[in-house]
Amino acid sequence: MHFTVITPTHQRRELLPEAVASVRATVSAPLDFSFEHLIYDSGSRDGTAAYLREAAAQPGPPLRHWHSPGRQLAGAARNALIREAAPDAWVVPLDDDDIMLQRTLHHYAAHIQAHPGRPWLVADFLRVDESGRYLPHEDYYAWQFETPTAMLQAIFRAEHFIQGNVCYSRAFVDEVGGYDGELAMAEDLDLYVRFLLAGQLPVVCPHISHLHRFHARNVSIGVDANKHNADLQVIYEKYAPQLRALGIAAPGK
Repeated sequence: MHFTVITPTHQRRELLPEAVASVRATVSAPLDFSFEHLIYDSGSRDGTAAYLREAAAQPGPPLRHWHSPGRQLAGAARNALIREAAPDAWVVPLDDDDIMLQRTLHHYAAHIQAHPGRPWLVADFLRVDESGRYLPHEDYYAWQFETPTAMLQAIFRAEHFIQGNVCYSRAFVDEVGGYDGELAMAEDLDLYVRFLLAGQLPVVCPHISHLHRFHARNVSIGVDANKHNADLQVIYEKYAPQLRALGIAAPGK
């Protein structure tokens, strides 16, 4: 079994080393799997490229990196990284300001073995502040749904959401067409909607995947209920015929 952790980055030189270190701290024993970390630097001007060259030269699990001269949207950057993953890889997204736990890949591997044929998994995550201190009452917890339709209904009612707390097979993401590289926000949720429309519920894993850092430069700053509803509306319109056929109403309806 092989895991590929993918991280788009832009202007996060001060936070990126913690994300890199967290992946390299992975403990696989007693399971037998390999892993690598792929990073796409999207037009950074803060020394990120030099740091990644130094980090990639250090001993340890493989770290590979690519650079674009201009800013790329997160979906396009993730697609570029997925294309570099092995065809049989399990892909784990990690934002450049977040921290993966040492046993995250181990727990995913155990659940992949326990659920053969299931192409994606979802876990819980914790929110921390800029200094990494735990923020009580801000946990994210995954829900177990009976059917893909029930999960889609909860998503478009704004009762449930998913971020980077997932693991999926490269084959599955290739099957549904990858991330929408033109979406400025919620490109991850858009992908997971297509996973569900393909008839696949995620395996719900009772572990913590990562620490999601709240700070003044989060890309989600300013995303309130109205903005989230607007993002849901964009996604709904993309798949409206399929969603209506399942009896799923538009957001806010």
